Amino acid sequence: VQLVESWGGLVQPGGSLRLSCAASGFTFHYYVMKWYRQAPGKERELVAGVTSDGGRKTYAESVKGRFTISRDNRRKTVYLQMDSLTVEDTAISYCRSYEMTTAHDYWGQGTQLTVSS
Repeated sequence: VQLVESWGGLVQPGGSLRLSCAASGFTFHYYVMKWYRQAPGKERELVAGVTSDGGRKTYAESVKGRFTISRDNRRKTVYLQMDSLTVEDTAISYCRSYEMTTAHDYWGQGTQLTVSS
């Protein structure tokens, strides 16, 4: 089982970035997919989630209207489009897959996003 996030990198305030998380080793379309982040000195927080069929999406209040989660079940990939980035979005981002029936739960290794001028 693998979840591999794309490189985050350095983005200027106000900029945009799309993260991707490619899955392998499990039946992707059965799983809820979520993005989390952990800022320096803070606890990990849920940023966004999408149901297995992509029909329902949820967001943290802090990112509503700026971030969009999506998934492509054929490509076994989940995306997080991040717009209007601020320095407060600086964090390590993680993708997570969760299957409700079996409680199988997998995490990616994380990718660093730094928003700075």
